[in-house]
Amino acid sequence: MQIPTASYLTPEALTTFIRTALAEDVGDGDHSALAAIPADARNRAHLLVKGEGILAGMALAPLIFREVDPALQMTALLTDGTPVKHGDIAFTVEGPARSILTAERLVLNCMQRMSGIATYTTHLNSLLGGTKAKLLDTRKTTPNFRICEKWAVLIGGGVNHRYGLFDMIILKDNHVDYAGGIAQAIAASHAYLAQTGRKLPIEIETRSLAEVQQALDAGGIDRIMLDNMKPDQLREAVALIAGRFPTEASGGITEQTIAEVASTGVDYISVGALTHSVKSLDLSLKAY
Repeated sequence: MQIPTASYLTPEALTTFIRTALAEDVGDGDHSALAAIPADARNRAHLLVKGEGILAGMALAPLIFREVDPALQMTALLTDGTPVKHGDIAFTVEGPARSILTAERLVLNCMQRMSGIATYTTHLNSLLGGTKAKLLDTRKTTPNFRICEKWAVLIGGGVNHRYGLFDMIILKDNHVDYAGGIAQAIAASHAYLAQTGRKLPIEIETRSLAEVQQALDAGGIDRIMLDNMKPDQLREAVALIAGRFPTEASGGITEQTIAEVASTGVDYISVGALTHSVKSLDLSLKAY
């Protein structure tokens, strides 16, 4: 399976994430391994799958092992995006025994959560069949773990929304209310972009058909978000917009409602639960 890449997946960003995570976990040393394991001991382990889902984090794991100890050698047996079941072996790793133990928890923490996200993303995507809707993630991510969570959404077949506050302007309800209205928020955003010389797409959130019409009248936007609207209202909004701007449905969409939302003709559906409410896939690193 060919997994799409993203601009945020740079070597520098991944190295920074891994080093920060290791500093949090290892501190001034893995004293359990240092105390119990001889310095010259070498061993091997494999990653055992103990659940059913979509595997994610296989491209990240060797980077973690390499950062902990370049002498660790990982052999991948499966790839990101592979459907897995209980008993599957995803990879083997061998080298200094102390280093395997030091890297173990970070590899597992990342891969378990990433696999859980990829699994749920794949499941929700399967409910969109026969529609044009694309599944989006949100910024409802774990602080300092966003790079892995958004990567996992890609692995599961979803689409990344903006990465952060810096790469897109999304004018949500509070922005609109503080600015004094939809037209004012859009106008102020264009003035800001002109003043700063930035080129960023603008999305406007709407809460009613009246606000959709205000957004259409104002123009100067790249997408209209339809927030917390019922399916009948979504259909009316899509008809009103009539293809002039891409549409995004958002707000409390679940696996029970997503198919009906997709059937309304929206272009995108954003689901915060992709990253904030998933169950991790059970994985274990076992000596063998």
